[in-house]
Amino acid sequence: MRVVSWNVNGLRACHRKGFLDFLQSSNADVVCLQEVRAFPDQLAPELREPEGWHSCFAPAVRPGYSGVGIYSRQAPSRIETSLGEEAFDVEGRFMVAHFGRLAVASVYFPKGSGRDRDNSRVPYKLAFCRAVFKRIERLRRRGPVLVTGDYNTAHQAIDLARPKGNRKSSGFLPEERAEMTRWLDAGWVDVFRRQHPGEDGHYTWWRQFGGARENNVGWRIDYVLASPSAAGRVNDAFIWPDTQGSDHCPVGVDLDYANR
Repeated sequence: MRVVSWNVNGLRACHRKGFLDFLQSSNADVVCLQEVRAFPDQLAPELREPEGWHSCFAPAVRPGYSGVGIYSRQAPSRIETSLGEEAFDVEGRFMVAHFGRLAVASVYFPKGSGRDRDNSRVPYKLAFCRAVFKRIERLRRRGPVLVTGDYNTAHQAIDLARPKGNRKSSGFLPEERAEMTRWLDAGWVDVFRRQHPGEDGHYTWWRQFGGARENNVGWRIDYVLASPSAAGRVNDAFIWPDTQGSDHCPVGVDLDYANR
């Protein structure tokens, strides 16, 4: 079973850049999206309901903002789109698709920088992280869980090209990194880092100017975290930096799982 996650930076724009070709060629069973930035009725029919795929979306209330979605070859047995807190739910950042005992979450974690890049949204971001953590901790008691998405945090210095220059920037603040450490200490597994310990240069997001992507001056902020029972089934974790269409690239895992 292959699960892929991608912040598409606007699904309609990504569609114009070949998203459906990517969807069909990915060999994925589940594709999780973040930053869809559209209501479902704004999507072209072939994008809203691609042939051979089931789709579900959780848009933000605000037009053209945030939003997550999941495409799957098999229809989920259940979908969750609410954390039970209006301040989080209005931003369309959380979705869980259940496939038998397996739960796959698509999560778009907030930036902490705010409109003025003043780190004013860090408290909101951390509160959102705690709410997601509380929910997924309950889910892992029932079966394997994968939490995919744009975490908007580089956990370690190895996860961004210029750590020294970003120590006061949201995405690499001590409190943001500590929150991710708390997840890992609780047993969640960063499956890509487990497979590539100590290796730098693996990034998933690049600024859209200054030749950042061409020079690989990026950040690894997109992850698949796995519960212990899911991590034991993962046999490959990957990043696809050559896939174009967004300022992020896809990440994913291959795992042994029979839907039952």
